[in-house]
Amino acid sequence: MQEIVSAITSGDPRAVQGLAVPRSYRGVVVRKDEVGMFEGLATQDKDPRRSLHVDEVPTPELGPGEALVAVMASSVNFNTVWTSIFEPVSTFGFLERYGRLNDLTRRHDLPYHVVGSDLSGVVLAVGAGVSKWKAGDAVVAHCLSVELEDHEGHDDTMLDPQQRIWGFETNFGGLAELALVKSNQLMPKPAHLTWEEAAVPGLVNSTAYRQLVSRNGAGMKQGDTVLVWGASGGLGSYATQYALNGGALPVCVVSSPEKAELARRMGAELVIDRSAEGYRFWKDEQTQDPKEWQRFGSRIRELTGGEDVDIVFEHPGRETFGASVYVTKKGGTITTCASTSGFLHQYDNRYLWMGLKRIVGSHFANYRESWEANRLVALGRIHPTLSRTYPLAETGQAAYDVHRNLHSGKVGVLCLAPEEGLGVEDSAQELRARHLPAIDRFRDR
Repeated sequence: MQEIVSAITSGDPRAVQGLAVPRSYRGVVVRKDEVGMFEGLATQDKDPRRSLHVDEVPTPELGPGEALVAVMASSVNFNTVWTSIFEPVSTFGFLERYGRLNDLTRRHDLPYHVVGSDLSGVVLAVGAGVSKWKAGDAVVAHCLSVELEDHEGHDDTMLDPQQRIWGFETNFGGLAELALVKSNQLMPKPAHLTWEEAAVPGLVNSTAYRQLVSRNGAGMKQGDTVLVWGASGGLGSYATQYALNGGALPVCVVSSPEKAELARRMGAELVIDRSAEGYRFWKDEQTQDPKEWQRFGSRIRELTGGEDVDIVFEHPGRETFGASVYVTKKGGTITTCASTSGFLHQYDNRYLWMGLKRIVGSHFANYRESWEANRLVALGRIHPTLSRTYPLAETGQAAYDVHRNLHSGKVGVLCLAPEEGLGVEDSAQELRARHLPAIDRFRDR
């Protein structure tokens, strides 16, 4: 493995070509025999530091149309948290079903699950039929794994019956020294970013692009007012950037003065600190409080000069969904891609049907959407929101921090990269210097 690292850090892509593929590697795993370890505990009491292990695992066989990537850095997403606490279901069920598909997918059905849905790194080897990528290419990966054998996936691959999220519904994910991906997951690494900076946008950036910008999501246009929940978090920090970059007006909801300052540093002018203003949308576990929806809506109109929001960028789910439906303007759109506070949403349907509003489900992104989102990062129009980086051995702590919302933006994980700050190409130093304040704004805390 050290030979691989030395070849990559030499800066010469040719040094990687011809290197032997290691027989094993270190990866962050959950173990099948520990699925019941948190039984009887409340969600918030389940500790990823207990369930995420760094184990030496065998390198999987490289199949046709696949690539093996030497992972320099990765990141933690909420799907890693869900995997680590075995909620809402154990991911081993995903691996078992995928393993029954064909002889090649059987590799994924193992008593351990190598997790992680982001990476930046260098292609180490490619399988039969791969012509777009070669050993030595610096890449990032999006997390859509799709078989493309069914006609339903050929207009939008997210509709393919065999669509899966790599590193969550498949094995051999990115929180590891090596990762197995389909070659159509690969995209060029933004040259002006370090390995850890390049690793963090993938999942959340592509998700935000589809959910907010794409015609498959809200189709945001210039002048739209967009309510962004968790505007300084992993997803929200990219939604805020897309709103500002696309001529919309974001209303950013955050949970602390520090996070409000981060939203303002991104360029947002309209910010609501929901903790400071004391919004409580639920009276108890069973009963929502419409008066709080009204108070929240009044606050939005106060900030916008009397306008309701055209689009709500939803991802907290149960805790906020009733308020989101209420505050959306007549004919507006609520887009939802997750449910980090609970999957069973409740809202007053009168405000939806009589207001002619739409709820749009949005799940990750197809290859074209991911490519466009990554292109905007490479052009310096959208920036990584890296707040902190952990070594691979401390991935459990990183997941714990995300689980407890102790982070801002995204947290990165160094895999093969020996230290932070590596990976910037000489030809991109001027671009990096021009955007360094934006690249560093989350880390400057």
